[in-house]
Amino acid sequence: MFYYSRCRCGFIKLGIAYEDFWGHRGFTHSLLFALLFGILVTLLFYRKQFFSKSGMALIFFFTICTASHSLLDATTSGGLGVAFLSPWATTKYFSPWRPIQVSPIGAENFFSEWGMRIIKSEAIWIGIPGLVYMTVIWLIKKVQR
Repeated sequence: MFYYSRCRCGFIKLGIAYEDFWGHRGFTHSLLFALLFGILVTLLFYRKQFFSKSGMALIFFFTICTASHSLLDATTSGGLGVAFLSPWATTKYFSPWRPIQVSPIGAENFFSEWGMRIIKSEAIWIGIPGLVYMTVIWLIKKVQR
């Protein structure tokens, strides 16, 4: 089960506090946003297919792609959690399993020893499973041909 964080932090960028509605991992990480973004991308780039079965499949695909980012953010070791249910609820949730090291904010912090640890963590927990998944799909398609 996901657990939540209600802590406040003083980080403010562009006048938006980290924990605010538009702050980091706020509304733009919600499931509603993922759906709206999936609809928008399909409408912008696949307009002719929008009202067809393939259009619905594209909306679903882009929604899942967007939501996967939020799910991965919930498995990081830091931050305030993810507002999956925004705008209906402001609670931010974490995954009970959080193996991915949280990324430093700012380019100057990313290009450091900490940043290298993040790249290693993401390679292990995102890159390797992604490569395994793509290899399995490729092999299945090859066998089907």
